[in-house]
Amino acid sequence: MKQRNLYLNKLIAFKDKPFVKIVTGMRRSGKSSLLLLFKEFLIKNNIKEQNIIYINFESLKYIDISDYRKLYAYLDEKINKEKCYILLDEIQSVENWEKCVNSLLVDFDVDVYITGSNAYLLSSELSTLLSGRYVEIKIYPLSFQEYLIFNNYDKNDIEEKFEEYLKYGGLPAIDTLEKDDQLVFSYLEDIYNTVIMKDVIGRNKIKDVALLKNLTEFMSQNIGNLVSPKKISDYLNTSGQVTNHITIDNYLKMLENAFIIYKVSRYDIKGKQILKTLAKYYVIDTGVRNSIIGYRDSDYGSILENVVYFELLRRGYKVNIGKNINSEVDFIASKESEKIYIQVSSTIKSEGVLMREMKALSNIQDNFEKWIITSDRLFLDSNEGIKYVNIIDFLLKDY
Repeated sequence: MKQRNLYLNKLIAFKDKPFVKIVTGMRRSGKSSLLLLFKEFLIKNNIKEQNIIYINFESLKYIDISDYRKLYAYLDEKINKEKCYILLDEIQSVENWEKCVNSLLVDFDVDVYITGSNAYLLSSELSTLLSGRYVEIKIYPLSFQEYLIFNNYDKNDIEEKFEEYLKYGGLPAIDTLEKDDQLVFSYLEDIYNTVIMKDVIGRNKIKDVALLKNLTEFMSQNIGNLVSPKKISDYLNTSGQVTNHITIDNYLKMLENAFIIYKVSRYDIKGKQILKTLAKYYVIDTGVRNSIIGYRDSDYGSILENVVYFELLRRGYKVNIGKNINSEVDFIASKESEKIYIQVSSTIKSEGVLMREMKALSNIQDNFEKWIITSDRLFLDSNEGIKYVNIIDFLLKDY
């Protein structure tokens, strides 16, 4: 199994701490492999196999464990007098599972690790039962660094490999496939359909499947654009779809809960407050996005923006988009006392484009770092205090 040290190290850091470890992320983003990697780590560090209980609820072997009582009864038989490590994979299929976990913490000496493909895992009931006793670890598709490692690529012809990454995305199983458009996009489309059917349509009992798919296509075409439920519903209505902003808002939340799209709120830099009107959305994986609507050169800039957004999340930043008087800032990345204002542009070789990107950042009156991330390789590293950062260099920089 390929290593994913960014996430494995987080699990290791929380080992034996009095928290339930909850790993969340879209299906096929690597949660199951991460639990198995952690199981290997435990065994290598002298934890007896009989003290590790691993259940993957996508296996038919556990189909009868459908609610918290049955899960508790099963685990009660397996747990012995020594400390046990309980690894529960894709637990959302077990009704009221959090009641079982809460009881396990009370009744036994256990360390509990959970994965799930839906944000409902972190429901208000869970928060009530496990208040202050769980930590969420968010897992994303492969970074560009991981993509190179998984595919056993060196850094020769790095530009070509980056283009491949933009086209096919970073779902872990991509490394097992021949890099053929038809083959890869067929696989990605199957994953998308599975996520839509299981985690959106099935869970929410959606009847208007056509509307959901049209909405997903619209969001894929508009990554990085300012939108609102009202603007989306107006557009879909002009295209022959009958809907309203309330339905669109509900469907957007469902797609967010399945980790397919991520909403980024606007922050008024001058007024220092989150704005409630308009937001941007990004799709969890560029390959999934391209399998839905196709890969086009005209979308290059927005795809780069999508990649930068998720890289910032991997690095632990809280991310907003910025409004500063009459300018929009692509990202405000904040972490503890650190803040970076970022513009993303496929190229800044045109003087008009460069001036536009510079203006958005130079108008910000504080001393935090300001970057323009671009696919260009430039002679200058900075201008007027604004750094020029090549996107591949940014993605390959250790953190």
